Amino acid sequence: MSILTFDSVSKSFGEGTARAYVLKDIDLEVREGEFLVLLGFSGTGKTTLINLMAGLEQPTGGKVTFKGKPVTGPGPERGVIFQNYSLMPWLTVSGNVGLAVDTIFPGLSKQERADKVAHYVEMVGLSHAATRRPAELSGGMRQRVNVARALAMNPEVLLLDEPLSALDALTRANLADEIEHIWEQDKKTCVLITNDVDEAIILADRIIALTPDGTLGQEFPVDIPRPRDRGEMNHHEGFKTLRADVTSYLMDVGIEAKVEGTRQLPEVTPIHDLPAAIAKAQEGLIDERFLDFSQLHKVYPTPKGPLTVVEDFNLKMDRGEFISLIGHSGCGKSTVLTMAAGLNDISKGAIKLDGRHVEGADPERAVVFQSPSLFPWLTARENCAIGVDKVYPRASQAERQDVVEYYLERVGLADSMDKSAADLSNGMKQRVGIARAFALSPKLLLLDEPFGMLDNLTRWELQEVLMEVWSRTKVTAICVTHDVDEAILLADRVVMMTNGPQATIGKIVNVDLPRPRSRKALLEHPDYYLYREQVLTFLEDYEHGRTPKADTAEAKPEKKEAA
Repeated sequence: MSILTFDSVSKSFGEGTARAYVLKDIDLEVREGEFLVLLGFSGTGKTTLINLMAGLEQPTGGKVTFKGKPVTGPGPERGVIFQNYSLMPWLTVSGNVGLAVDTIFPGLSKQERADKVAHYVEMVGLSHAATRRPAELSGGMRQRVNVARALAMNPEVLLLDEPLSALDALTRANLADEIEHIWEQDKKTCVLITNDVDEAIILADRIIALTPDGTLGQEFPVDIPRPRDRGEMNHHEGFKTLRADVTSYLMDVGIEAKVEGTRQLPEVTPIHDLPAAIAKAQEGLIDERFLDFSQLHKVYPTPKGPLTVVEDFNLKMDRGEFISLIGHSGCGKSTVLTMAAGLNDISKGAIKLDGRHVEGADPERAVVFQSPSLFPWLTARENCAIGVDKVYPRASQAERQDVVEYYLERVGLADSMDKSAADLSNGMKQRVGIARAFALSPKLLLLDEPFGMLDNLTRWELQEVLMEVWSRTKVTAICVTHDVDEAILLADRVVMMTNGPQATIGKIVNVDLPRPRSRKALLEHPDYYLYREQVLTFLEDYEHGRTPKADTAEAKPEKKEAA
């Protein structure tokens, strides 16, 4: 039985020639008691769709009905959980949940009200923090309050608009599991907006993709039995098949046509390929142990004495190798990267690049941060050109401009070179950051969670862009990430760090998968999930601050006999 329906619903903004349609001719039935997931890229109208369900917006055409009656505004039968918490900062956890209870159940006695508030606070696992205010809570705990407040309204339908996207990976997974548990207990109808394919498959009865043109795309029924354990899913053939199908579909409709450009890189020699001590351009670059971390330590002074954040970090990289550095928050990944960049002093040990000690920042070591740090008043072209004059001193202005335009085209910004940074989306800004790093022709490319601020599907797109550009340059690279799939996709080796303080290398996995790589090809490779299992197992061993005995042996996929 359908509880919420869309009949030829369209939604546009603006008037006349400025009118833009976000959603077009949507026909949708949400079944009572089901867990429906709407999955798509940013800008596909996901939030507009859920706002129409909630009655926060009205359609331009068609109609939205709840149990056969038109949706004309918000109602307590449709509870909404947004990405942002919107908690009252002066109220406690119980006080924030009590707002919803008072609204829906105004006639309760003081004791009945307290019991009902306590019930919903306990449901989301916050009984121990009931008297804390939002400023005293982590991001995950604040979102739990948001969930409890929505549940306290006792809605018939729970609408979740990317409620987990602002959380770290571990907190996100834990809260997703709790939402599923709550849904199974009450069998409320749930509609979840997300950009995370794994999250969608773990939670959904049915997944519907949204396309970039604002229409509904392919529907994917999820027939995997519940409960769906995340660790076990890595071995489940149905999960693997569905994951590959959904991923391939989303990439087909949203990614493959975006990387464009035919410009050829001009024959310009960067300054760092011509060391003054030698006659020929390439003789200054060594191949083996091109980058050498030797007994690296980072120690910070504290009122309680020295705090060793990174201890005895040893790693050798050959020229042209791509390393992914992964581990839980606080394990020192970014500390290692900033020391390699020369932005953070080395307490003990050494880092050598091309046989010389790393001392201070230098354009030979280009860094792409989580936030691209562009000058908002400059265009994409002008931001990308910063530093190019210094790196290519013997090139003409036209040749330097060709370098800038070449890399901007490679990252898919051929039509946006002259837009100011202030007018670019977050994904486009990060494309400029990537292009700017490659345009410096560095000896070493350092990427510090370069896609961490982007939604998962935009991450895929830029991962493909990064791999395409890297395959042309083969620059030695290190990427800090917390995304297991990203780590495997990019790397020749995945280096896993133990928990901090005194973090060090716990395990290294050699990724012997063919290049050039694409996400679609990797999902079909028989060894991919074996690599994934090794990394996931390591991270699970160190989950919640645990410190099992480190295994520093380099590993290859442990193939089962069936494989």
